[in-house]
Amino acid sequence: MSNKRDYYEVLGVQRGAPKDDIKKAYRKLAMQYHPDRNPDNKEAESKFKEASEAADVLLDDDKKARYDQFGHAGMSGGGGGGFQGQGDFGDFGDIFGDIFGDMLGGGRRRGGGGGRSRGRPGDDLQMGIDIDFAEAAFGCEKTISLTKNVKCETCSGTGAKAGSSPTTCDYCNGHGEVRRQQGFFTVSSTCPKCNGSGQMIKDPCGTCNGAGKKKKKVDLQVKIPAGIDQGQRLKLSQEGDAGSMGGPNGDLYVVINIKQHEIFEREEFDVHCTVPISFSQAALGAEMEVPTLSGKVALKIPAGTQSGVKMRLKGKGIQRLGGYGQGDQIVTVHVETPTKLSNEQKEILKRLAEVDHLSNPMSRGFFDKVKDLFQ
Repeated sequence: MSNKRDYYEVLGVQRGAPKDDIKKAYRKLAMQYHPDRNPDNKEAESKFKEASEAADVLLDDDKKARYDQFGHAGMSGGGGGGFQGQGDFGDFGDIFGDIFGDMLGGGRRRGGGGGRSRGRPGDDLQMGIDIDFAEAAFGCEKTISLTKNVKCETCSGTGAKAGSSPTTCDYCNGHGEVRRQQGFFTVSSTCPKCNGSGQMIKDPCGTCNGAGKKKKKVDLQVKIPAGIDQGQRLKLSQEGDAGSMGGPNGDLYVVINIKQHEIFEREEFDVHCTVPISFSQAALGAEMEVPTLSGKVALKIPAGTQSGVKMRLKGKGIQRLGGYGQGDQIVTVHVETPTKLSNEQKEILKRLAEVDHLSNPMSRGFFDKVKDLFQ
C-alpha cells in the first residue's frame, strides 16, 4: 500500500477542482516551501517536492484521469514528478516558470541566474495551426512554416567578425549588471553599456551586424497526438527564437484550431451527430446505416422511437489522449414530418388520423390533463 498522501489533500483542493484553483494552490505552496527560500530546511524541501509531484499529475488531463481512477497505483511507470518535454502541454511548465519569475523579481529567466550573465535566452513564440476534425481525432503530422531568429552561421552566434572575439565589458567587468549602494540596500540594474551580456563586440559580424542571430524562414514537423482538443497547445522545446551570447533558444507553442465538421460535433471525447428518419421508420422500426469517424455502422431503430431519442455507439468516439480508450458516438434521432404529399399519401394519413389516437399514449395523457385543467 502506498504511503503517499492524496494529491488533492497535498494541494488542499477538492476533487473536481478547476485547473485555475489547482494552479493557485500549487503556486502558494511552492512559494512557501521553495528551497531557495528555505535553505538547509529538509522538511520544506520535502513539502515542495510533494506539492510539485501533485501539481504535475493534477494539471495533466491524462495523468489526472488515471489517478482519479486508480490512485497512486495508476502512476506506476509514468507517474508524478516528471517535468514536461517536447510535445507535452504546458500548464505545469508555465506555472512553474511564473513562480520562479516572482521569486526573482519578475520575468521568467531560463539559463540565467545571478552573477555573470553569459547569455540571454531567446523569446518564446506562439503560432496557430488549423487541422481537420478527423486529424484531431486520429492524430497526424503537419509541416509548419515560421520566420524566427536563428543563430548566425557566419559568426556561430558570437556576433563578432571572423578572426575576432567579444571582449569583457569594462563597465561591469563582465557581470552584466551594475550595483549601487543606497543606504542599507544594494540596488542592481542591467549594465547600460553591454545591455546585460557582460561582453562587448568591437568588430561586429558583417552578416548579422553583431546581433549573433538573423531572421530565417524554417519548416518544422509537428506531431499532432490523437484526441487533441480545440485550443490546446503543443510545446516544441528549443524551437523559439535563438538566444544571445550562447543563451538557450526559446520554445515554440503551437495552438490547435479544429475546423468545424459538416456532420459531427465534439463534446470532450464523445462525438455527436443527428440522423433523420421517416415517420414510418420511427413507427415501425428499421435498421439503417449511420456514419462514424471510422466508417458506416448498422443502427437498429426500435419500433415506436420518438424524435430526440439518443442512442449510444460504444467506442465510436475520439481516442483519449495517451491512447487510454475511446469515447462514444451519440446519435440523436430526428423524425421528419413529410412534405409535398401525393394524393395517395394524403389519403393514407387521413385514415391514420382517424385511429392514431389509440396508439399515441403521450397525446392522450396530455389532452386528458388539459381537459382536467379547464373543468
